[in-house]
Amino acid sequence: MKVHVDTNICAGFGVCLGLCPEVFEIHDDGYAIVLVGEVPSEYEDAVRLAVSQCPSNAISISDDSR
Repeated sequence: MKVHVDTNICAGFGVCLGLCPEVFEIHDDGYAIVLVGEVPSEYEDAVRLAVSQCPSNAISISDDSR
C-alpha cells in the first residue's frame, strides 16, 4: 500500500500524525508529508483511518499489489 498527501489540499490539521506518526509528519511548512514509500502492513489500518478522518480529504491510498 502507498499513501499520498495532496499538499494543495492539506490544511495541516495533523489528524494523520496523531493517528499514525510512524507514517506521517508535519513538515516545516505546516502540511503533512509521508515518511515511507510503502506503508508497513502493521500500519495499514491506521493509515486507512487517517484517510477517513482527514478533515480536508487530502490523503489517498493506492494498492499496487498484483
